[in-house]
Amino acid sequence: MDNQNKNLILAVALSMMVIIGWSILFPPPEQPVDATAPAGATQATVGTTPSADATTGTAAGTTAGTAAGQAAPTPDQAIAALANSERVQIDTPSLEGSISLYGGRIDELRLKNYRETVDKDSDIVTLFAPQGGEGAYYTLYGWAPAAGVTADQLPGATTMWELESGQTLTQDSPIKLKWDNGNGLVFHRTIAIDDKFMFQITQSVENTGSTTVGLAPYGIIARHGIPVDMKKFFILHEGVIALHDGELAEIDYDDIEDYAINPDEGAQAEVMRSAEGGWIGFTDHYWMSTLIPGNGAVKEVVKYDSRRNLFQTETVSPTQTLAPGTSAQVETRLFAGAKEWATIKHYQDEEGVTNFIDSIDWGWFFFLTKPIFAVLHWLHGIIGNMGWAIIALTFFLKALVLPLAYKSYASMAKMRELQPQMEKLKEEAGDDRQKMQQGMMALYKREKVNPASGCLPILLQIPIFFSLYKVIFVTLELRHAPWFGWINDLSAPDPSSILNLFGLLPFDAPDPGSMLSFISLGILPILLGISMWLQQKLNVAPTDPVQKQIMAWMPWVFMFMLGSFASGLVLYWITNNTITFLQQYAIMRSHGYKPDVLGNITSSFKRKPKDAAK
Repeated sequence: MDNQNKNLILAVALSMMVIIGWSILFPPPEQPVDATAPAGATQATVGTTPSADATTGTAAGTTAGTAAGQAAPTPDQAIAALANSERVQIDTPSLEGSISLYGGRIDELRLKNYRETVDKDSDIVTLFAPQGGEGAYYTLYGWAPAAGVTADQLPGATTMWELESGQTLTQDSPIKLKWDNGNGLVFHRTIAIDDKFMFQITQSVENTGSTTVGLAPYGIIARHGIPVDMKKFFILHEGVIALHDGELAEIDYDDIEDYAINPDEGAQAEVMRSAEGGWIGFTDHYWMSTLIPGNGAVKEVVKYDSRRNLFQTETVSPTQTLAPGTSAQVETRLFAGAKEWATIKHYQDEEGVTNFIDSIDWGWFFFLTKPIFAVLHWLHGIIGNMGWAIIALTFFLKALVLPLAYKSYASMAKMRELQPQMEKLKEEAGDDRQKMQQGMMALYKREKVNPASGCLPILLQIPIFFSLYKVIFVTLELRHAPWFGWINDLSAPDPSSILNLFGLLPFDAPDPGSMLSFISLGILPILLGISMWLQQKLNVAPTDPVQKQIMAWMPWVFMFMLGSFASGLVLYWITNNTITFLQQYAIMRSHGYKPDVLGNITSSFKRKPKDAAK
């Protein structure tokens, strides 16, 4: 077998290994759990063991933990207090929900512009939910004691606040809360919000007493249990995400459990100190909640209460020392909403949230995924349809690598021209393989041909393919994005199926989790296989039987392997194959070789005589 055949087989084998390995390591994401289905054992535990006191621990010198305020009520008392407390409604173009005056909790939040499924009548996405119910997830703010004051004299998770001004929190009308501890400290909290997902929290305190006190402002995001709709997908990070001193930290839920609060061993926590700026919170596939303290030193804390199955992130700002007759004020922000690229980029570029765009999980190939998505977003803004934007992006990427592709295809065409001389060298060398190899190398050197350059297009495709896969899977902009016709979600596999003749037969396609789903090919995967098969027909079938068999099976193996991938990715691959076909055909013609595509197609269907097959 000559070097050209070996290189081609090696390239094909490497590509197959990459695709097969990718599908094993990164299987298609699990289907979202039906929110109306009964909760599993873990979630049931969360629901039956609520925590009214989401902050347990010590003084501000350690964490913000103790600032629960008064003595912690029992779980039932806390749930009853939450249910009976007055609420302030939240109503903006992007969010709806409410704030409980019990603890001043932002604990009910829904995203107006996003639904659970592609069905336009499905429920809108819920982000925050009150303690005591399923998927409890909320924020708390308060002050932790440092000197001259005790925890029960400071506001925390069980404080009953008074609504001082405002009726409904909107983008144009903030609300103001007040609490007087009766011992010389008066606390105020102003909550404002923009038209997207950013809350502005202003905490202030007046010392009307006769003694100097020290206290530290904090913010907490509390989450009861691991989210039931968590993807648990290796390629995607879900859990705690934080930025401290310019370094990004990603902590999985399994690792957070190592920071458990154990009654016998005392409180354990992951503490990250940031000299300037920073942020911390929880990130899901498409949604996120993040505490963003003001400028200056801040302490970021992650911990887990195993007794309550409670995950918690905190920010603790420096201690404020108040002499009698003085006051202090601290401003922080809370992002709670959808990970929209343009919105997050605005907060980073225009509102000074350091490296906030990194809250989107760009992965190891961030140097490719970031610019690829930026171009895709720009194209979508012009075209208005994400499917056509993916096609336009494919043209852009192919144009970018055209010089390298041209050199590769030109080298392949040159190799084809040298085929007669190579056959002559084989005849002259006979069984002397060393002589044949030396003759081939001399021929390549004389004609200035690199036989390995034919692998270049495949090698270029691998990082681009992986990066685009990451972009399509991770970014919110692809979620529920339609193309046309039956493709109503480019982040999901093609919903059509050959098993019911693409909807002509009166039964549904197999469930994505069933064994039949592997052979339940949609229209796009089938077109992918055909496009790869046609691309092969630019060349005459190889004479080597091993190479010929590999080439014959490769399109259909890829068709099944990519059949369960996101429709947007398959659409990219089909477009890429089509452009590659046209490029290669034109380059071959420019080098004097006219591919007999129709002849190669018809010859592949001809039955060979038995004698010829031997």
